[in-house]
Amino acid sequence: MNLKRFLFVMRKTGLTRMLLLYIVFYVISATIIFFVEPGIDKPADALWYTFVASSSIGFGDFCPVTHIGRIVTVFITVYEIVVAAMIPGVVVTFYAEYLKLRENETISTFLEKLEKLPELSKEELKEISERIKKFHKEHL
Repeated sequence: MNLKRFLFVMRKTGLTRMLLLYIVFYVISATIIFFVEPGIDKPADALWYTFVASSSIGFGDFCPVTHIGRIVTVFITVYEIVVAAMIPGVVVTFYAEYLKLRENETISTFLEKLEKLPELSKEELKEISERIKKFHKEHL
């Protein structure tokens, strides 16, 4: 899938908004962790901890010791699971709908040509005949 199509899918499905909300949540969580956890003294460490918690890697270099830190860690982990599960589902659903729409457009175009059958040239009639034969071979 090329980048242009990927960005189109992201815009159409709302994944851009979801990704932005995820980043905001991630930064807010890192900020809270930075201020409440005594073992984390740099913002970069808070971001690292948030990444490790969200990816469920859990290296163990930082561990939450406060109740707020533990609660934020649970929210980070659960939110990541939800987001990670939603993205493929949204993309696959969009792609399936896109294929269905293309198929319906193709069928509509074909039916329009059939309605104008008496007006079609020999080449157009031959093309329709070939498409019907191809369809018949593929689907029967």
